Amino acid sequence: MMVIICVLEHEFNIEVGHQEPVVEIKRKIEQQLGIPMASQTLSVSGWELLDGLDMEDYPIVTESTKIDLTFKYMQPPPPSKIPIILKFSARQYHMEVDQTETVGSLKEKIHFTNGTPIKKMSLFFCGAELEEEYHYLSKYGVCESSEIVVLSKTANCLRDEPPARRLSLVVQTSSSLLNAARIPMETSDSSSVSDLRQFLLSRKILPLDDYLFIHKQRIMRDNCSLRWHGVEDGDFLYVFKGTVTRGEQY
Repeated sequence: MMVIICVLEHEFNIEVGHQEPVVEIKRKIEQQLGIPMASQTLSVSGWELLDGLDMEDYPIVTESTKIDLTFKYMQPPPPSKIPIILKFSARQYHMEVDQTETVGSLKEKIHFTNGTPIKKMSLFFCGAELEEEYHYLSKYGVCESSEIVVLSKTANCLRDEPPARRLSLVVQTSSSLLNAARIPMETSDSSSVSDLRQFLLSRKILPLDDYLFIHKQRIMRDNCSLRWHGVEDGDFLYVFKGTVTRGEQY
């Protein structure tokens, strides 16, 4: 049967069996949301679902029942601080955060530091947006000296770009393309990946084909700028034959 898990102001569906243990449901939630099982509390109409029981022990749980999920942060030894770098449109500065910092708590710190409205704030790490505010930064791979880009939310990631800067890049093709050529070039950080692709094709540096551009092990989006992807002066961009369809690489 399909039940609805309610956490903070969000809801999501999860499939459970009539004889499925409560602890197994918590395991599914940990896999989907990253919330440790030990910190979860599940309840229906104020009745807590206990780990040692199964769904059949709770006849009030039926199809489309809403199960409330609350959680407490684990209390390990006092968390050590790690330094990160926050990059804004025209500046950057260093900040120390706890290893148990969440996306939401980091946004609050940024708001109190420089006044950026939380509701208009988007955080990006290695080209991916940190969307779930109750997830730990570590779930996204944020670690010591990580660079997090802070942008204002817009409908199109090409809008509201800061003043352009010139970048010196190296485009490295795979062994199946041009015998693994290494191509130095200069461009603007406001250029999109599509612009870069067309430039290389127009100069016949690449043959006509479909290609993936990779930066720091992340597939780059055609309609987004190099700055949006966090590309810096001197970085390498890797080119492989292939396309991306519904999140799958071919």
